[in-house]
Amino acid sequence: MTSVTQRVRGRPAHPNGQTFLTYTPDGTKLVTTGSNNVIRIYTTGSDDEPINIDDCQENNTAVAASNSIFLTGAEDGSVCVYSLETYLYDRLLTRCTLPIRDIALSPDGIWAAVASDELEVKIIDTRDIVKVLFIRDLPKPPKHLSFHPSGSYLAVSCTDGVVYVYSITTEDPTLSNKFDGLIRRLEGDDERSSSVSWHPDGRAFAVPTATRDVQVVSRDDGEKQRSFSGGHMGDITALAWSPNGALLATAASDRRILIWETKTQKVMARYDYAGVINIDWHPHDNIFSFVTSEGELFIYPNFLSSDNAGNLQRPLQPAPFIHDPLSETSGSTRKSLTNGLKRPLEDRPRRKGTPDSLDDILGPQSEGEEDDFVEDDDGAGYLDDINGYGKRRYDHVDGSEGPELKRRATHQSWQPRIHQSFQPGSTPWRGNRRYLCLNLTGFVWTVDQDTHHTVTVEFYDREFHRDFHFTDPYLYDKACLNEYGTLFSCPPAKDNTAMVFYRPHEMWTSRADWRIHLPAGEDVTAISLSDSYVVVTTSTNYVRIFTLFGLAVKIYRQKSSPTVTCATWHDYVLTMGNGPISGDGCSTLLYTIENVKRDEVCQSEDVVALPKHSQIKGVFFSDNGDPCIYDSTGVLLVLQHWRTAGQARWVPLLDTKTLDRLAGGRKEETYWPVAVAQDKFHCIILKGGDQYPYFPKPLLSEFDFKIPCTSKATEDLSNPSVSEGPRLEECYVRSSLMLSLLEDLVLATRANHSQKAELSRREVEVDKLLLQLLNVECREGEERGMKALEVVGLMRDRSGKLLEAAGKVAGRYGRTVLQDKINELAEQRLMGMDEE
Repeated sequence: MTSVTQRVRGRPAHPNGQTFLTYTPDGTKLVTTGSNNVIRIYTTGSDDEPINIDDCQENNTAVAASNSIFLTGAEDGSVCVYSLETYLYDRLLTRCTLPIRDIALSPDGIWAAVASDELEVKIIDTRDIVKVLFIRDLPKPPKHLSFHPSGSYLAVSCTDGVVYVYSITTEDPTLSNKFDGLIRRLEGDDERSSSVSWHPDGRAFAVPTATRDVQVVSRDDGEKQRSFSGGHMGDITALAWSPNGALLATAASDRRILIWETKTQKVMARYDYAGVINIDWHPHDNIFSFVTSEGELFIYPNFLSSDNAGNLQRPLQPAPFIHDPLSETSGSTRKSLTNGLKRPLEDRPRRKGTPDSLDDILGPQSEGEEDDFVEDDDGAGYLDDINGYGKRRYDHVDGSEGPELKRRATHQSWQPRIHQSFQPGSTPWRGNRRYLCLNLTGFVWTVDQDTHHTVTVEFYDREFHRDFHFTDPYLYDKACLNEYGTLFSCPPAKDNTAMVFYRPHEMWTSRADWRIHLPAGEDVTAISLSDSYVVVTTSTNYVRIFTLFGLAVKIYRQKSSPTVTCATWHDYVLTMGNGPISGDGCSTLLYTIENVKRDEVCQSEDVVALPKHSQIKGVFFSDNGDPCIYDSTGVLLVLQHWRTAGQARWVPLLDTKTLDRLAGGRKEETYWPVAVAQDKFHCIILKGGDQYPYFPKPLLSEFDFKIPCTSKATEDLSNPSVSEGPRLEECYVRSSLMLSLLEDLVLATRANHSQKAELSRREVEVDKLLLQLLNVECREGEERGMKALEVVGLMRDRSGKLLEAAGKVAGRYGRTVLQDKINELAEQRLMGMDEE
């Protein structure tokens, strides 16, 4: 850290009291207001006297500027608009009954947000003051306002110590997030700051805390990220990011201005100035300006030393996250394909003239030909330079990079969208915590301690397993958990390659666990654990299969690539990868299922049935061993007949958007898939727009299957007799599906007595549903006789008892013709004549 002793001379701008300043977005003007009725406008780079606008309202409390206008607010509740072209009063924007506390202009300069001591915020169109948006649900008066760099959000800091973030993309602003406990409670006229300062990349904001630190908070999930701490001994009065986000400036009542480096959160430079209450960076140059409570203005050219000034010339820097999603290099993220380009275009040789180019057709230009009426015969530069191809350069065209770069940009403008690899049951970092695994066995979660991680494994059933906790120096980023053990993997580190670590829960030998390092340059994209094998998919598209004790039994390269994820059950392994690019520019998701023990492939590179532009959210086997997926549209699907090659198909088990709990739009929630067990969908309910579960540990919920056969409109809930038919049809389709899955299981495995008994029970259950459906059709009338006969024909009963019961149902309603047809069908089945 450097302490700067050179001081710039303050300029008396306003009398003692609250003083405010702001640069115009283009940096040409600096506007200041204060407690007197004079507004001063300074021209950047000029030492001349400022332009004064007299006879303004007194006791100004806020100022904001665009390139053409600026706005001021005062204690009398008025907000005035002034022109930066004529330097004259233009119009009154709005008037409040109580003093103005802050004004913020949207990045495009169109909308002006006004905060006063009233319990509302006005957002006014500066072009048409009739267009006004209101935020009226504030419990306490607002103190500060701040627009998001995109202009889509407005942060409001209130005097009750709460920060509210509103989405203002519609005519009715909606609360996007609420942050309590970040800032201290301050009165509206307090010189101390509780203002939100958005980082230029828009993904996070910084606020001063009650502990005299600056806390960075993520916009999306509201989690605390890095903090700038230990620099000030007094309360913070102002803070501002540099235009590129590489630096953070803070001023405090301890008579110091500190410049922090965003990446390291360390103090880079210190300036000693007393009473600083507002600061602002120049939008482009190494100039920093601030005002004091004594009304002085300081314009500091060459603010940063030559050693530090380079930070302002860097491109946009990311906000300081604990785990930045943009810089994650684990197997869960992957770069997009480059359309098969073998080397970067900038490294390719320039294309030479084609045989049909204009020069080849017309030949070389003769001396007598004139191609321009201006000849640069005196070297005065009338003509542009000629490039290596004998063509005029394009440097004279502002903003153009020549035809070659235009063609290059066009060539690279399209890239296919591929499915990113992910670990089922894992969540991304939220703050310094994340779940590595969530299933019906338990939880695996990790906490980032900067130098290491701490991993905790918790079980639902603590009678059979004991929770454990350990320090993780390898920084594991994936995990699997079952009743036999816990599997971890970590990405490559400085001197270590990617590693897989398995820890069994119980063993009868002394060896407790094993580790396997992958070859250099290979990263883990997904892992899976069953009661027989450990499966690892890698960034080199290898599928590596180990036994539970670390014996490598199989390795092969996956056909569909890049790999996406994997799942296992007993001896079966399911892998997914990206396939051909479809017409909409997205890669087709393909899956393969094989039996490792028998070394046979059940399904090879078949298509995962996903709707257009949707993604897969969960992949797992059910408790009966059937592959299931959950997609981003909220549909749970199961793979039917997957043990027979070429016969597999994805069948929907549940569409969560049609759940009764969501009827009427009373609830807005999504669901995080966990498992399919006992004919139910087990999940975690996510509310408030959350996409992932977080701490404290969420509760598991379960929903019965309901195949989307008909729409809600078909089911007349007010008339049970009308809705009974669609309900029974759905029950029949669902029961038939579950029966089919159980039949496949019994035929493919050594079924025990209970499984065979369950199969017989389900067959009878399906026929009983058809019998109930027949009763409904007979009750509806004679015209439904054809459908009623179809229903009877679907019965699987070979004993004749249920067919006899069906005839009695038809006779009870007087459907004699139908009864005769049913008796004929029963006789045919008894004689075996209905068999094809």
